[in-house]
Amino acid sequence: MRFIADFHLHSAYSRATSRDMHLPLMARWGQLKGLALLGTGDFTHPAYFQEIREELEETGDGLLRLKTGGTNSPRFILTAETSHIYTQGGRGRRLHMMIFAPGISAAEKINLRLARLGNIASDGRPIFGFSAKDLVKVVLDTEPDCLVVPAHVWTPWFSVFGSHSGFDSLEECFEEETAHIRAAETGLSSDPAMNRRWSALDRLTLISNSDAHSPANIGREANIFTTELSYPAVREALTSGDPARFQATIEFFPEEGKYHFDGHRDCRVCFSPEQTRQHDQICPVCGRKLVVGVLHRVEALADRPPGAGFPGAVPALHRVPLEEIIVEFFGLKGPSKRSRLEYLRLVERGGNEFRILMDLSLEELRSFMEPDLAAGILRVREGTVRTVPGYDGVYGQVRVFSPEQPEAAAACPPASRQLSLF
Repeated sequence: MRFIADFHLHSAYSRATSRDMHLPLMARWGQLKGLALLGTGDFTHPAYFQEIREELEETGDGLLRLKTGGTNSPRFILTAETSHIYTQGGRGRRLHMMIFAPGISAAEKINLRLARLGNIASDGRPIFGFSAKDLVKVVLDTEPDCLVVPAHVWTPWFSVFGSHSGFDSLEECFEEETAHIRAAETGLSSDPAMNRRWSALDRLTLISNSDAHSPANIGREANIFTTELSYPAVREALTSGDPARFQATIEFFPEEGKYHFDGHRDCRVCFSPEQTRQHDQICPVCGRKLVVGVLHRVEALADRPPGAGFPGAVPALHRVPLEEIIVEFFGLKGPSKRSRLEYLRLVERGGNEFRILMDLSLEELRSFMEPDLAAGILRVREGTVRTVPGYDGVYGQVRVFSPEQPEAAAACPPASRQLSLF
């Protein structure tokens, strides 16, 4: 079967996360998006793990479902993210890692082990003082069928290749545990094409997830599978990278990610890698070092030119979330009650968001929306959009309808606003 999955989410128990991020509402938004499989996120947190036990039931194939959900409700896969702050190779390191677990019993055993190594109740994404390499060993020694994946691998501050606290290779980070790293999450500020410029990543399956902190952001990046909907089938598809089973990823345009370019948020300085090199990585406003973003870091490690092909690479489909398209179409400053109501109306008519963004023809779209809005959705599918890159924690912008694009260095986009309205 063909289905879409988003593995990386956070619960209401994580910092800077919407209080609405509880399982029933996450499932409802997953349905609106067109997702068949959602990561629970945060299974390491004791209070949230209790919610998982109370509200979900196992399906016998390593996945879970809402006890009160209907037949169309998404399945859940047990996932968590951990943070690691430690010293290795004489440098301070900060990494985020994802854990996939095949059922309640496996997650419970992992929680018991991690609770002896740190305070797992402090945050939905617990912070540990031991290395990412040690996490791989602890998790797989506890439950060999788990999967451990480096999260958003290029983010400057907390990732395996991050410019400010990362490594220059997987082997440098994971040493003898490197063979157990079979997949990597590209993050919002990069896409598979950028990652494939570095041959060292050729053996990894590249996955994309939302890292959602609010329900409406679920599915902003996701993965398309053509396989059985079960934990073993998903794990095999991820570890093998077989394009017959792992069909494609759904991506942000990487410029929209909040660390794509270099810069300083406070100084409103937004630089391309070339501009940063011209300024010796120094901010021309405050004189401090610039935050080096994802594109710059990719170019530093890449051994292939932009656009280099890779045999057997899984396709990437670049899309703009439907509500973002609606906001721009109506000339709104950001998400609002109007945009949310229009979003819900369109999804009701179109079936779900991914069906609207990827599958329906122009004629079908025009049957329930304004023709120019339908034309904008097709423009996104074709990639004929204009972008203003994000930098230093500020989301970039994708312009679907605007007739002209401002210069990126002079048009630093404002931080995006979250809306809590169902």
